[in-house]
Amino acid sequence: MKRVVKIGAAVAAVAVLSLSSGCKKKDAVVQKPADDGTIRIEGAFRGEDEARFQEIVKIFNEKTGYHVTYEGSPDFEVQIQVETQANTPPDIAVLPQPGTMKRFADAGYIRPMSADVVSAIDSSYAPVWKELGSHNGKVYGIFHRVNAKSFVWYNKKEWEKRGYSVPKTWDELRALEEQMVADGVIPWSVGFESGAATGWPGTDWLEDMVLRTAGPEIYDKWVNHEIAFDDPAIVNALKYCGEIFLNDKYVYGGAASIVTMNYGDSVKPLFENPPRAMMNRQGNFITAFMQQEVQANLEENVGVFALPGVDPRWGTPVLGGGDQFVAFTDKPGVDEFMKFLTTWEACAPWARSGGALFPHKNQNFDDYGNSLERDIAKVLVGATVFRFDASDLMPTEVGSGSFWTGMVNYVSGAETAESALKFIEESWAR
Repeated sequence: MKRVVKIGAAVAAVAVLSLSSGCKKKDAVVQKPADDGTIRIEGAFRGEDEARFQEIVKIFNEKTGYHVTYEGSPDFEVQIQVETQANTPPDIAVLPQPGTMKRFADAGYIRPMSADVVSAIDSSYAPVWKELGSHNGKVYGIFHRVNAKSFVWYNKKEWEKRGYSVPKTWDELRALEEQMVADGVIPWSVGFESGAATGWPGTDWLEDMVLRTAGPEIYDKWVNHEIAFDDPAIVNALKYCGEIFLNDKYVYGGAASIVTMNYGDSVKPLFENPPRAMMNRQGNFITAFMQQEVQANLEENVGVFALPGVDPRWGTPVLGGGDQFVAFTDKPGVDEFMKFLTTWEACAPWARSGGALFPHKNQNFDDYGNSLERDIAKVLVGATVFRFDASDLMPTEVGSGSFWTGMVNYVSGAETAESALKFIEESWAR
């Protein structure tokens, strides 16, 4: 889900200057503050997330004798740009955007991981996570907590009563949709409404379908604008979405309701009595929007499965996001903390508390607090293709602007797949 960060005008102005400079480094080496024995970590974890991460820090400190501290900020994305420009970065930062890692690496602000840390990454993660943390052949980032969006939620009791089985392929999903229509029920509940951000759930649908129909290489070229936004591969992916969106038999309330239904409310029709729809595609955060009586016993009431793949070459891709840790200094203890993050010991307490997923190969799935998170974590670990949310990686005027609008225009019937994508393409600055 898109996150809005509010910043003060003065700080924002400094950040704009920092960003517009391309993070160009003023000096050959980052100036290091006096070593007081403290390893400073900064990031965007706050509230419950910060409390849970502090528990991880506490385990490391007690185990090693180092003094690691963590400070979370609501303006972290701005703060870290300002600090690097001032040559006063923390020892470690937790970056939610992969593009920031690449800019910092190009500027020489962050250092590549040591051979020992890279070896730990190789042992603990599937290759895709090492690739996502690498730039120009060097490993800079370690992933810890991640989130995933490519999931379909359903009413477990209703499906059991009707004898529906979880589809493993796109053809099986199509057959299930037809079976549901024949049974007199609506397959999908879909909602794009999100106030000023209306349309973002549609971007996630298209991103998922690009990965499934065109594959990760085309996805990456699309994100980087190495192919046009209205490339035939993207048009084809949007038409897959349209098979659902534009079929009034498939969508609760018909296509016209998609733009007016709030994304959080869109999961609720599945659990009404009787259910108004059978499926809802959304990220792992959607359980917080379910009715209270449903949340009271998620394992008994809710089922979830990965949105099936289309082309077997790419298996079942996963779309999501994640936080990667990068090192600005080589202070004693920094490498040790990075290696610690690759272990399940650094994840298990948070997994038990709930609300977080981890990509580690060697994790104990039983540590997750409920079967839903266990199932999602298994899909995540088994994914050979994982990609970050495309709209979050695109220029703001596209990813948080014309892309949202274009998806709204498409589902409302105002534009065809071709014209909607052409509209977005024309908004991308040349």
